[in-house]
Amino acid sequence: MKKIAGLILATAILFSVLAAGQAEILSLPEKPLVGIAWTANTDSEFFTNICKAIENAGGSWVMLDQVCSADLAYDEAGRLTEGVADIGCLDESAAKYVRVNTWHGSNAEEAVQDMSLVLFTGGEDISPSLYYTPEPWHGIVAEIDYNPERDVSDYLTMTYCLDHDIPMMGFCRGMQMLAVVSGGETIQDVPAFFAEQGIAYDYTHRNEKAAPDSYRDYAPHEVQIAADSHLYSMVHTDVLEGCPSWHHQAVNNVDNTRLAVTGYTMTHGIPMIEALERTDKTFAIGLQFHPEAALVKHLENADNQDLFMDYETAFSFFQWLVQKGYLVQDDAA
Repeated sequence: MKKIAGLILATAILFSVLAAGQAEILSLPEKPLVGIAWTANTDSEFFTNICKAIENAGGSWVMLDQVCSADLAYDEAGRLTEGVADIGCLDESAAKYVRVNTWHGSNAEEAVQDMSLVLFTGGEDISPSLYYTPEPWHGIVAEIDYNPERDVSDYLTMTYCLDHDIPMMGFCRGMQMLAVVSGGETIQDVPAFFAEQGIAYDYTHRNEKAAPDSYRDYAPHEVQIAADSHLYSMVHTDVLEGCPSWHHQAVNNVDNTRLAVTGYTMTHGIPMIEALERTDKTFAIGLQFHPEAALVKHLENADNQDLFMDYETAFSFFQWLVQKGYLVQDDAA
C-alpha cells in the first residue's frame, strides 16, 4: 500500500475540514483540557451529549484531529482510497497494518498533544477485521454500519493513549474499541447471539424500532458494579439503576487480557459486560452504557427522563473527572 507521511496527511485533512466550515469545532481553547476522539458525524447525539456533559461539569473540550495511518492511502478529505471492503468495513489487509503497527508512523502524537483526558464516544460498529482474531462480518444486511476512517483513527488514538498512559474513557463503541485493542472478544450482534443459544431476546440493550424511520430511544437497565473499581468510586453503589443503553454489539470475553470486568448486567441469565478497566494503566475505563444521555435528558426535561438514572447520579461520572483533575472546572460552574 502507498505510504503517506502522517504529518502531511494531518495537515491536509485539517485544511480540508476547516474549509468545510468546521473551524469552530477544531479551534483550541487557551488550555485544552479534554480531547474527544475524532468523528466525522458531529451531529450525532453520541457526540453532542458528551460535549454537553463536559460543559455541564464546567469543563472545556476540543475534538482531536483525525489520526491516519502512514501505511494506508487517503484522499484530501481524509477518506481511505483503498483497504475498504464492499460492505464498508476495513478489509483484512488494511486492518492488519493497523493492528500490527498501531500508532507508530501516524500523526497520533500531534493529534493528542498534551490532553489531560481523551474520550471516545459511541457510534458505528467496529470493523470485525480489526479484532484480535479477525472475523467475517455478521451477515445481517440491515445492521451494516461501518466507518473505516474512524476505526483507524480510534484504534491509533487509543493505542497511543494506552502506550503513554494518557487517561482515557470510552462510551459504548469506545468501550468496545478498548476491548478490541486489548485483545478481547466481541459479539457482533446481540440478538443473533441469544438466538444461537435458543433464547428469546427482549431487547434489553437497545429498543426495537417502531417503524423504519422512527427515533430509537435508549433502553434502561441496571448494572452490577465491582466495589474495587473506578466505576464504584464514581457512583458509590454496587447496583446502578436506569443505565441508558443503545447497542447491538457487545464485549463477550476479556480472559487473558489486561482488562478487568467492573460492571455487568444479567440478561436472560447471562452476565453481559457493561464496564471494563485496564488494570495496568492509571485510568483507562470503558462503559457500555451512556450516563451522558441520562444527564442531557434531565437537562432538557425529556418526557421519559424518569426512566433513567437521576441527574445527580449521571452528573457524578463527570464530577469525578473534575475531582481527579482530569477535567478542570470553571469557577462559574
